[in-house]
Amino acid sequence: MAALIVVHPLLRRLWNAVFPLPSTPNGSPTRTTNPEVAQARLNQRTTFDFVFALLFLVALHGVSALKVLTILYLNYTLATSLPKKYIPLATWVFNIGTLFANEIFNGYQFRDIARLLSSNPKLDATADPGSLVQLGMWLDTYGGIMRRWEILFNITILRLISFNLDYYWSLDRRAGSPIEKKQLDPSNLSERDRVTTPSQPGDFSFRNYLAYAVYAPLYLTGPILTFNDYISQQRYRTATIETGRTIRYAIRFVLVLLAMEIVLHYDYVGAISKARPNWSTYTPAQLSLLSYFNLHIIWLKLLIPWRLFRLWALVDGIDPPENMIRCVSDNYSTVQFWRAWHRSYNKWLVRYIYIPLGGNDFRSFQGAVRSILTFFLIFTFVALWHDIKLRLLMWGWMVVFFMLPEIIGKMLFPASKWENRPTAYRMITSVGAVANVLMMMAANLVGFAVGLDGLQSILRGIFHDFSGVLFLVTACTALFVGIQIMFEIRESELRKGINLKC
Repeated sequence: MAALIVVHPLLRRLWNAVFPLPSTPNGSPTRTTNPEVAQARLNQRTTFDFVFALLFLVALHGVSALKVLTILYLNYTLATSLPKKYIPLATWVFNIGTLFANEIFNGYQFRDIARLLSSNPKLDATADPGSLVQLGMWLDTYGGIMRRWEILFNITILRLISFNLDYYWSLDRRAGSPIEKKQLDPSNLSERDRVTTPSQPGDFSFRNYLAYAVYAPLYLTGPILTFNDYISQQRYRTATIETGRTIRYAIRFVLVLLAMEIVLHYDYVGAISKARPNWSTYTPAQLSLLSYFNLHIIWLKLLIPWRLFRLWALVDGIDPPENMIRCVSDNYSTVQFWRAWHRSYNKWLVRYIYIPLGGNDFRSFQGAVRSILTFFLIFTFVALWHDIKLRLLMWGWMVVFFMLPEIIGKMLFPASKWENRPTAYRMITSVGAVANVLMMMAANLVGFAVGLDGLQSILRGIFHDFSGVLFLVTACTALFVGIQIMFEIRESELRKGINLKC
């Protein structure tokens, strides 16, 4: 991957030298506001991404690149060929069905396809395979660097849905340009405007679609970039792309990688969890610290690839969202935690599921019921999108249950009624925040670490005797103090004009 981060931008520079942009009297064409030059830049960059995407797919997946291209073509056909009113339903059915089909059919092995097409589909491993089956088995040996292409294809599914729905919504806004109505500068749009402003009708071509869906720096793990944002940044280089900023980001990545090496060298919680130990042999303090550091390792092992691939995109001139904007230990709100954890996915969920379903409204009983059902639907999709496993489905539902106390608490203790008693309100919210932290730890341990059985064993170990309860009280006291520090961090950010809303 380090080699690709160097080679890919160099190849783009070579491409740009062979196919240069038209000259501009006002300076660099990468910062131009001339619409014609901007369109030429879009064509130059997306054509390179299209060509590189085809080569990248073949290198990664070998002959299985044909399977990926087939899925992409079918999805594109659904969006551009069906009547407008059928596009959303067809998009969701096709892409969710693809998630399940990829899992059930194990990536559609050519051997299995050949057996279905042959006269003896139930041919076992000991029988003499026919020529068609032999051909399928031979093709399966050319699987590229990543033979199991379906493992990380769920990230691509999000981009396919993004393209289709951005195209669908653009059909309603072709009467006028939102940029002209809002009098915005198209070369200096905010991230929000880049996402919500529909692309031009000609931008929804198959070339641009494939270039976006298989954009090499973000193809494997993200962060997730919407189609509108991708096209906008290809047309106009965003002002956030600066050499100094990219270098600082690279240094931060190296420090995170070093932190992971140090943790793995001195902290064996990952190995202990994978060994399925007898949790009853550990003291409550050991169980709690095992859980706590396990969550940090999970956070780091996700942070590292996300920052690596975002660094690659920054080097290439594209600025995707940062997925992790807070340390896992700097969260006290369940709702805000999910805004800061896999942030680009959260933004995707808000745009393509949460807002279309009506958002949330807890001002009435009916609105509250509908909002809770919306949360359940979203986290059911999130769980199944991660992996089709029961423990992840349980994790998703637990997250919703654990979000409800915070939402209800805000309704019962609104900040507006405690303006004259800020210290008392802070203490009340701190107690609730301690409960939030414990619930978030429990949910993530079930979903990504020890599973439900492991969590039950840990809880039995903690509540086994008085020493465990005493430790829990001590731990809650420590969390209470830590949450005071988190409050101070948020207030310090607000004083500097920083409002991350998480």
